[in-house]
Amino acid sequence: MTAVDRGPVERPPRAQRRTGRAKRVVVVRTSLTAWLGRPLADFHLLLAIFGMLTAIGLIMVLSASAPGEVAEGASAYSVFKKQLLYVGVGAVMFLIVLRIPLRKIRDGSTMAMLVCVILLVLVLTPLGTVAGGAQSWFTVGPVSFQPIEPAKLALALWGAHVLVTKRALLDQYRHLLVPVVPVAMLLFALVMLQPDLGGTITLAVVLMGLLWFVGAPMRIFGVIAIAAVTGALVLALTAVYRLKRVQTFLDPWSDPQGDGLQALQALYALAEGGFFGKGLTNGSSKWRYLPNVHSDFIFAVIGEELGFIGCLLVLGLFALLAVVGLRIAARNTDPWIRMVSATLTVWLVAQAAINIGYVVQLLPVTGITLPMISSGGTSVVTTMVVFGILASCARHEPEAVSALRSLGPGRVGGVLKLPAPEAYKPPPKRRPSRPSTPPRGRKAAPPPVDERRMAGRHAPPSEYRRRESRKAGQDRDVRSRRRDGR
Repeated sequence: MTAVDRGPVERPPRAQRRTGRAKRVVVVRTSLTAWLGRPLADFHLLLAIFGMLTAIGLIMVLSASAPGEVAEGASAYSVFKKQLLYVGVGAVMFLIVLRIPLRKIRDGSTMAMLVCVILLVLVLTPLGTVAGGAQSWFTVGPVSFQPIEPAKLALALWGAHVLVTKRALLDQYRHLLVPVVPVAMLLFALVMLQPDLGGTITLAVVLMGLLWFVGAPMRIFGVIAIAAVTGALVLALTAVYRLKRVQTFLDPWSDPQGDGLQALQALYALAEGGFFGKGLTNGSSKWRYLPNVHSDFIFAVIGEELGFIGCLLVLGLFALLAVVGLRIAARNTDPWIRMVSATLTVWLVAQAAINIGYVVQLLPVTGITLPMISSGGTSVVTTMVVFGILASCARHEPEAVSALRSLGPGRVGGVLKLPAPEAYKPPPKRRPSRPSTPPRGRKAAPPPVDERRMAGRHAPPSEYRRRESRKAGQDRDVRSRRRDGR
């Protein structure tokens, strides 16, 4: 056999390779833009984020809680079974909320706010249960309920309803701030009496989101920031455990076996994970090395077992949630839907950022859970309800409403048997029953000039007078021609 001589393979020039890569990038970008421009793209993206966060949360709760439960003599699946039960309840609530018209949710926001205030008052009575150093729970048998979680949602829904209703008067501070800010301050006081610093922080995030998206002036945020810093200093100096948290954040190595144990063990877990992690269920921090490992510090277990890739996946999902939620707000026309979807998105993303921030030692520990991933019944059910409201807001985008009403419910809507959303109808303009007094500092508009009464000898020239004079001249010419013809 004779060998076949093969010449050297000619590679295309570098310029052609760059052109080919550029064309592929343009094709991918064009196809992605076309897909994102579809009517229900935000709805489908939100469902994908919801499903992935739910799956990651269940897997990581099982992996993080099993060793500690076995060490205490309980079943390895005890915490996981409770979490699975709450996820099932949250999924049912998600489907129910998705079927309720947003108009009814807005109408019921006032009653929900009133109920949450009553519950926050009752939890401070002997009806409440102390857990983790805070009297913030209602316990009935094996089921526990934390009223601060639905109170955050009620504040977002009711606050948006009030601000949208008064949007024509929001240039005045008393209408911008009252009654939303006083009610929020009442919630802050009730939550701090428990005491629950994490709940107060998330309530403040909701309030700031409402004021930001309604277009409040920047000076208000400056005043709120100064008040928040002052309040944080006062609270830190008046309670020993809060002062220890601040000192631990500044120097966790000063007491590595005491107050700094949790922060240092979280850092060790993240460092041992490396790029790809040790593998699922192979982490060592959950073997009683890291306290609250399946609730507040579950992100450390993700970093240890799934590595940098797992952490990047979680961060990417919350970043995508921020983009999708703000897209839903931007693509809607109903002002209440716009404000609610933006505020709820900021709430979830900010809560995740705070939780991850104190796990990686960028923030002091505040006890805020990681949404959809940390174990906690009330938290996961409330978060699923929030996702249901966001999904309903996505289905109320004008293009989505038009597509669902003309082309049918689609594949997902057909499986879930979702009703067609209603198109937004702006409220009719109401005429005032009596003339309102002008605001202070503004001059009243002069009354309209009656041109017919002002058409006398001393009246100023106007188009009406010129038109009338021309008409009178034409009438005189007609009469004179008639006389001449006779």
